[in-house]
Amino acid sequence: MNEKVEDRLAGNESVFREINEAIERGQWPGEEDASVRFRCECAQLGCNELLEASVHEYERVRAHGRRFLVVPGHERDDVEMVVETRPGHLVVEKRGQAGATAAETDPRRG
Repeated sequence: MNEKVEDRLAGNESVFREINEAIERGQWPGEEDASVRFRCECAQLGCNELLEASVHEYERVRAHGRRFLVVPGHERDDVEMVVETRPGHLVVEKRGQAGATAAETDPRRG
């Protein structure tokens, strides 16, 4: 897969990551262990799937700029690897150019 395609795929996921950042900000203090519905952060632009995770779990995934939450079946073996399997969702980590783009577009990188 060429770098341009990998950049586009990582860019798509970064858009969904920003949506989930806004969802997380909307939670009240003390709700960190409650289940929250997040958007699937897969590379498919038209994806509207939701998954459930706690804010603590989301924070753990977001501690790594190359990692995303996706619903099972939305992972892409050509640009990412599954690093965790959880009930109702997967944690994937971008590799190669897609990983570099994901890390560069991470709104939390400093």
